[in-house]
Amino acid sequence: MKYNKNLSNVFARSGLIRALFLVASLLLIGISGYYFWFGYSLVDAFYMTVITVGTVGFGEVLPLDAAGKIFTSLLILLSIFIFAYAVTTISAYLVSVNSVHIFKIKKMQQKINKLKGHIIVCGYGRNGTQAANKLKMYNRPYVIVEQNRQVLEQLQDEDVLYVEGNGTEDEALMKAGITNASFLITTLPSDADNVFITLTAKQLNPKIVVYSRASEESSFKKLKIAGAQNVIMPDKIGGEHIASLIVAPDLIEFLDNLSSSHSGKMNVQEIPLAQQPNVSTIEELKIKEKTGCTVIGYKNIAGDYIVNPEINQKVESEGRVIVLGNDQQISELNRVFKLLKS
Repeated sequence: MKYNKNLSNVFARSGLIRALFLVASLLLIGISGYYFWFGYSLVDAFYMTVITVGTVGFGEVLPLDAAGKIFTSLLILLSIFIFAYAVTTISAYLVSVNSVHIFKIKKMQQKINKLKGHIIVCGYGRNGTQAANKLKMYNRPYVIVEQNRQVLEQLQDEDVLYVEGNGTEDEALMKAGITNASFLITTLPSDADNVFITLTAKQLNPKIVVYSRASEESSFKKLKIAGAQNVIMPDKIGGEHIASLIVAPDLIEFLDNLSSSHSGKMNVQEIPLAQQPNVSTIEELKIKEKTGCTVIGYKNIAGDYIVNPEINQKVESEGRVIVLGNDQQISELNRVFKLLKS
């Protein structure tokens, strides 16, 4: 089906080029005829050609003899056929381009409708782009909600699932599969929009986990009340990070290197225990033996963190174990515990 659509688009485009070529050739024939054969000036030849092929009914610039009248008549007849062909071809091309676009949108919507447990990213600015790139790195399915036409064209070229619309509207979120989604990231520059999106998302899907960007300190509490699980303030984080590089440069550099984005791998990973049934302690996971990774933390169902837990630490099915390892060990961890989707 995709091949047929592309082939149809190629034929339509070639027909458009052919139609434009015929129109240009018609004008060139008319101008040349009046200029070389009947002694018109170049301006008069151009004018005479235009009023002739346009069939506007104006009189001749100069009196025409029998040959001139025959030439003009043939030019009129020829223009009727060529312009009829051109109009038909251009219309077909526009319909073809529009049909291909509609086909792509419908096909993409079908893919979105089949997603479950995916992430919705509202806004594809700087923060939204970084979030999407990270999700892509870990093969996590996501859908972008954006209304900027230039950004949408970029997403289409990158073969990214997207919905054209405003994230503050119910319809856009519904198209993005909000009822089947597990997470929503809203990174719009307006804190008010982020609050509204959070409220709307929690209304449409009370179980969805929302992460929001905020610019003002005053918006932090509002977003939490609206239902955001976490509120990220990029400017505050950036400032604190710069100050930390001065206060404890070696420690911060080490922590930064735990996430080696240049290699596309994380040195810190978490294991959702919901995917590991019949496990009651960390020791039973045998993480060190199977992967070489070291357990550095455990998060229980209440959201409390236990740093450097004992191997006999009791775990809950909704808890998460956090581990540390090099690239090879993390890759083995992902393989053994099937953490990343292919």
